[in-house]
Amino acid sequence: MSESNIRRAVLANGVRLATERMPHVRSVAVGIWLTRGSRHEPSEHMGIAHFVEHMLFKGTPTRSAEEIAQQVDSIGGQIDAFTSKEYAGYYLKVLDEHLPLAVEILADLISNPLFAADDIEKEKKVILEEIKMVEDTPDDLVHEIFAEGFWSGHPLGRPILGTPASVNALTRDTLTEYFANSYVADNFVVVAVGNLEHDNVQQLLEQALAHIPHSGPDAEHTPPVTASTIQIRKKDLEQSHVVFGTPALPQHHPERYAGYALNTTLGGSMSSRLFQNVREKRGLAYSVFSGLSAYQDSGALSIYAGCGNEAVAELIDVVVAEIRQMKAGGLDPIELRRAKDHLKGSLMLGLESTSSRMSHLARQEMYRDRTDGLDQMLVAIERVTADDVQKLADRFFTNGSLAVTVLGNVNGLKVTQEHLAL
Repeated sequence: MSESNIRRAVLANGVRLATERMPHVRSVAVGIWLTRGSRHEPSEHMGIAHFVEHMLFKGTPTRSAEEIAQQVDSIGGQIDAFTSKEYAGYYLKVLDEHLPLAVEILADLISNPLFAADDIEKEKKVILEEIKMVEDTPDDLVHEIFAEGFWSGHPLGRPILGTPASVNALTRDTLTEYFANSYVADNFVVVAVGNLEHDNVQQLLEQALAHIPHSGPDAEHTPPVTASTIQIRKKDLEQSHVVFGTPALPQHHPERYAGYALNTTLGGSMSSRLFQNVREKRGLAYSVFSGLSAYQDSGALSIYAGCGNEAVAELIDVVVAEIRQMKAGGLDPIELRRAKDHLKGSLMLGLESTSSRMSHLARQEMYRDRTDGLDQMLVAIERVTADDVQKLADRFFTNGSLAVTVLGNVNGLKVTQEHLAL
C-alpha cells in the first residue's frame, strides 16, 4: 500500500473515489461502500439496513436476480455484500478486463432496486431463518446478548439483523423511503484496487453513477454510553460461552497502535497470555481470544471463551487475574517485541490480496478521509512503547468497567462485581 499508487477523487455528484494500482496482479476488486449501517436506522425499523442490502440483489428494471448471478458467474467474478453497525459494502472481484461490466452491475444494484412486493415477502422468510441461525449458533448469540447489555439502550447494541417482529413489520414504503434517504452520493465511497488506471475507473463511475441523488437527510448519531452489566442467560448447551468487555478506543484514535499491541498480548495471538494460560496450561477452553471493535465515537475490547458448564466460575477468575496482571506488570521487552512483529506480519500478510486492500482502503476513506501508507503504519507500530501499553491498560481496565455475559447451562451461577474487581 504505497502512497504513490493510491489516487483519490470526488465525482461530479459528490461520490468519493479512491483507487490503488497493483500492476503485478490480473484482478480488480471494486466496492461501493455506504456510510450508513444499523446504528443509523430509526429504532422502529430495526434491521432495515440489512434488509435493504438483501433486496438490492433481487433485481433491477434491466436485470433479474438470476441474470445478476449469471452475469457475475459468466466472467468468473465473486460478488458479495454485508451490513455492519456503521456501514454497508457491495463489492465484486473480477479479472481486470471485466472491470467495466463489474462497475455497471454494482452501479445498477445500488441505484435501481425493484423492491417487488413478492420479493419482500420471500426475503422476510430468508432473514427470519438467518435470525434463527444466530439463535442456534451460541458463539454468535453470546456476542449479540453482550452488545445489547454493554451498549444498553443505544443503536450499537441492537442486532444488525433486527428481530422477528421488526423484520415482519417492514413494508415496501418504509424500505423505499430508507433507500431514497440513505443511498445518496454524499454517503457513498467507491474503492477499486488491482490492475487498473485511475482515470479509466473515474470515467466509468462518472457515467454509471451520474443519476444518483446528491444528498439525503442526516442520520441520527448519538454517542453511546457503555454499561458494565452482568448477564447470565440459561440455554441448554453442551458448553458455556462467556464474553467479557470493557470500553476501548474509537476508530483511528492516535493511541490505536498501543491498543493493538495490548490486545495481541492479552488474547489476540497464539502466544498471548489468555491462550497460553486458559487453554495450554489449564485446558479450560478450546477457543479463547480477545478482540477490538472500533466505531466512530467509541470502542470495546472483548474477550471470548467457550468452556465446560462446570468450569465457568474458574474461567472467570483466571481471565480477571490475567487482566489484573496486565495492569500491574505491563509488558516485558520480549512480549512487546513479539507483539510488534506479530502486528507487522499480520498487517502485511493481510494486505496481499486486492479484496483485503480494498476493504482496508475503504475504511480509511470512510473514517478518516485520508490514507496511511503501509510504511506509515509500520513506523507507528514500531513507535509503541511498553509505557504506552501500560497507560492504556490502566485506562481500559478500571474498577467497575468490566461487563460479562454468560450463555449456557449454568444452574445457580452467581457473578458479582466483586468477582470482576480489577
